[in-house]
Amino acid sequence: MTKKMRELQALILAKVTEAKSLTEGETKDIEKASALLEEADALEKELDILAKIEAKEKAKVPEADFEKKETETDCIKAFADAARARFKTMNETTGADGGYTVPEDIQTMINEYKEARFSLRSLIDYETVETKSGRRTYKQRAQHTGFTEVAEGGKKTKVAAPKFSILEYKIKKYSGYLPVTNELLDDSDAAIVSTVVSWLGEESIATENTQILAKVNTKSSTALNGLEDIKKAINVTLAAFAGTVKIITNSDGLQYLDTLVDGNGKPLLKPDPTQPLAMHLAVGVRSIPLVIIPNEVLPTTGSGELPFIMGDLREYLKEFDREQLTIKQSDVATVGDFNAFEQDMTIFAGSMRADFVVKDSAAIVRGTLTPTAA
Repeated sequence: MTKKMRELQALILAKVTEAKSLTEGETKDIEKASALLEEADALEKELDILAKIEAKEKAKVPEADFEKKETETDCIKAFADAARARFKTMNETTGADGGYTVPEDIQTMINEYKEARFSLRSLIDYETVETKSGRRTYKQRAQHTGFTEVAEGGKKTKVAAPKFSILEYKIKKYSGYLPVTNELLDDSDAAIVSTVVSWLGEESIATENTQILAKVNTKSSTALNGLEDIKKAINVTLAAFAGTVKIITNSDGLQYLDTLVDGNGKPLLKPDPTQPLAMHLAVGVRSIPLVIIPNEVLPTTGSGELPFIMGDLREYLKEFDREQLTIKQSDVATVGDFNAFEQDMTIFAGSMRADFVVKDSAAIVRGTLTPTAA
């Protein structure tokens, strides 16, 4: 596949994506969407002609010379070529502004990059949605009272019916921008993709972590005076979550827990023999899984209070993800004092849409522990 054909593929995808966006939401523009599809059709005809030319040229050369098939590299190449072209075919508001939806292969790269860093998403409930808002129904926990004794021929008594609660979500948009020098855009495809994808991956992780911790911090904090308070939170307060409870803390919290010993001087912190990097804390007769989050993500307070989150975060919080990671760009935009045209740079703006909703506030206990007072 030639460079020209890859560029045409990228332009066709861009026009179809923009046309689709113009058929959704409150700001529909069917006429403009139709015009974009006509432009895409014309480009497809041009692409078909180029494909036929390429096929006839290949027919003159032995078959073995053309065994290599299109791979993920071709998609990356298309993305990079579109970046070099500044995506100028996707004008919405001005001649140089526009949007470009990341091809599926690039989306996969970003997901893989996110896996390489610590993400709190793995600890919460998560659902991909296709709408901007919605609701889910959950049956509330209740204390059953059981049946009452009824004499022969007597009347049955009514039992309490289950109660339900509604969990509503409204998708919010989170975004930021990255200036890239135009010299970099003239470099290799790997440089362009690596820069944009790495930034999007790191920023999307940071966004999710920040929003998750913000919801956790809506819980009132309890001062913990040592292991006995941790035991009480797990055995009593979180009794309903006995099968899924975890202790979440940071690296400083790990260091504190690693100093605890039982009456015989044996460490209370034990490795999991089935998972070398996993640890459990002996809490009385129970062994509770431990999750360690880097200090950079879950910091210790300035006064030295160690953060502890005990319970089941998956029951506490749910993320509704619209899963539309997008890139927009401009080489003439001005952001504050930054002028892309004046500084010969291109601004790439990344955005994601999601909502983070508390499911069950009773599912965790948030506490702080000061080692000197423990």
